Amino acid sequence: MVVAFVVAVARNGVIGRDGDLPWHMPSDLKLFRRLTMGKPIVMGRRTWSTLQRKPLDGRDNIVVTRDIAFRADGAIVVHTPAAALAEARRSAIMRGTNEVIVIGGAEIYRSLLPDARRIYLTEIAAEPEGDAFFAPLDTNEWHEISRETLQRGPRDEHDAVLRILERR
Repeated sequence: MVVAFVVAVARNGVIGRDGDLPWHMPSDLKLFRRLTMGKPIVMGRRTWSTLQRKPLDGRDNIVVTRDIAFRADGAIVVHTPAAALAEARRSAIMRGTNEVIVIGGAEIYRSLLPDARRIYLTEIAAEPEGDAFFAPLDTNEWHEISRETLQRGPRDEHDAVLRILERR
C-alpha cells in the first residue's frame, strides 16, 4: 500500500495562509480531484474545516484531530496519524486501490512524512506570504520520476509544475 501526499507548494515553501490557499489555481484543483478521486484521503481537522463542500465526494474522508469530542458529518474521525493510516488502508482495500492520499495540512504532512512513499508535488511559481509551510525534502531520500508543466488556465494566477517524487 502506497502512502502518497498531494500538495501544492510555493517557491518559498508556503502551502497556506489564514486557513486557505494563498493563490487561485482552478487547474490545480482539477488535478487534485483527479489524483484523489476514488481513494481514501487523510487530512487534519483544520484542513477539513476549510473545505467548501464536506465531505469531498467519491473519496473516504478521514480527519485527524486530538479533540475527542470532534464530529465531522460524512467523515471518519480518528485521533492519531497512525489510526488515520490504518483506517485509510482498510478503506483502500475496500475501494480496490493501492494508494492512500494525505492532503494536509502542514502538521499532518510532517507527522506522516516517514510513511510517505510518493509525493504529487505541484510547484506554484509564486512567493506568497503564508503561515503554513511544507518542510524542505531531503533530496537524498527522494527522486523525481516525472515532471509536467501544467497548462495555465485563464483563471490561474500563476504558472505551475507537477513533479512526482518517490522515496529512494
